[in-house]
Amino acid sequence: MRIRVVAFARLREIVNAAETELEVRAGARAGDAFTALAEAYPTLEDHRLSTRIACNGRLVAPDYALHDGDEIALLPPVGGG
Repeated sequence: MRIRVVAFARLREIVNAAETELEVRAGARAGDAFTALAEAYPTLEDHRLSTRIACNGRLVAPDYALHDGDEIALLPPVGGG
């Protein structure tokens, strides 16, 4: 199945695109999509623990089941004050 991936800030720089499409197996989870991207962009793995994933605008856990046509967003930590 095909999903759309949107990346922000440093994660966008790592994947060299604001958004991309990714082919994942049926039954894939959000964490599986991150793993597939990290295989293509190994530096992304350094950010696994600090990256939040949103699916269709809602924060999800890595075990969240994806569906064909979903959009996931990779969200880096946000600081400020």
